[in-house]
Order: sequence, then C-alpha cells, then structure tokens
Amino acid sequence: MDHDQWTAVDDYMIDQLVPPDAALDAALESSAAAGLPAIHVTPNQGKLLHLLARLVGARRILEIGTLGGYSTIWLARALPADGRLITLEVDPAYAAVAGANIQRAGLAELAQVRVGPAADTLQQLVGAGCKPFDLIFIDADKAATAEYFTWALRLARQGSLIVIDNVVRGGKVLDSASTDPSIQGVRRFFELAASERRVTATAIQTVGSKGYDGFAIALVTSFRLPEAIGGASFDSR
Repeated sequence: MDHDQWTAVDDYMIDQLVPPDAALDAALESSAAAGLPAIHVTPNQGKLLHLLARLVGARRILEIGTLGGYSTIWLARALPADGRLITLEVDPAYAAVAGANIQRAGLAELAQVRVGPAADTLQQLVGAGCKPFDLIFIDADKAATAEYFTWALRLARQGSLIVIDNVVRGGKVLDSASTDPSIQGVRRFFELAASERRVTATAIQTVGSKGYDGFAIALVTSFRLPEAIGGASFDSR
C-alpha cells in the first residue's frame, strides 16, 4: 500500500460518511486562497473530533492551534446553543481568516479566536480562573506539545478529554536522537503522559491523504493539581 491508496480510501470513506458542506468547503477554499499551509485536519478527522465532543457532552471546548478555523467549525458544531469554544492562534493573518470562516458558518456566538502565543494565552486563562473545559484539542507548535498538555491539565476537570494531533510524525517519533524540535516535543509529551497520574491515555497510528501520522487521547481521571503548582482542586461543576 502507498500514499495514493491511502488517499483513495480516505476519499471513499469521506464520500460515504461526510456529506459536502458549504461552510466547511468555503473555509478550506478561503484558507487556500489566503496562502495558509494545507495542514488542516481531513474531513473524516474533523468529523471524528465532532463526534468525540458530542460523546463527552462538551459544553466548553478549548482548541490550541486554529489555522483557518476548519477544525474549529467541526468542534463548535458539537456544542449546545449556550456552549463556548475558545481557539488560540499565534498568527494574526491566520486568525483573521479563521474569524471570517467562523462567522460565515454562523458560529461567531459560540467560538472566539484569541490571538497571541498560546503559552501566554493559556497562562492568562489559568490566571483568570477560567472554568474548566470538557474537551481540549492540541494541534499547534509540536515542539511545545508537552507544555501545551501541561497547561491543558490545569484547564481540565475530571472527565475532560484531551486530544493531541500529529504525534507519530511519519514514524520519526521513535528517533530519540533526533535534533528536530517537533520530534523531541512529541517525545516529551509521551514521557509526560506516561508518568501523569491524573490521566489515562492511548495513541493511534493513522494513514491517509495526509500521510503517516497519528493522534493521542487522554482522559482526565483526577483533577487534583500537584503540590508544585498549588495543590488546589478545580471546581468540577
């Protein structure tokens, strides 16, 4: 099997299970027209995020890495009318494209794009006593994956689901000697997730139109913070 066959299978499954959608198609078209990199999730991956959000009954969603808002639309559509999604994007130009796409999809009342380095915004959310999120999707700078995961835990509750994309890196995650910051960032995440007592996690390899990669999922089973960062518990209401 090769990339062409993986893509053909993806196309078949998308044709069968992911109907055409004007707002989502427009989001991809406007992102391409604006010169954004084609690193968005695929339609079937977007629908998986949507289904996961619905399965956990998400009312509050945090997305780290907006790009053009394609995955944002999938996630926001899983929310109830009084739900809330906050998505973080470092590039103002990308954020502008995403904002327009979210507006076009009729989701501006549910989804807010916050512009700036994600670590700074995450720190602000924690400092402001932000209510915990039910689902957190991490799809940003891979070198900082472990750091984003640490912040995500501080913004989660017992029962929250954390999804981390692009954790296989074409199999290069095996290379402990790699000098690629993205590879080392993902490896630090795996080491952290393996030792983190507040979560139970797994990871899945994938192939498809985007090549060979994979994702990880962590379920927060305990939301008590370690003594090193305060020893307090989040309000689980």
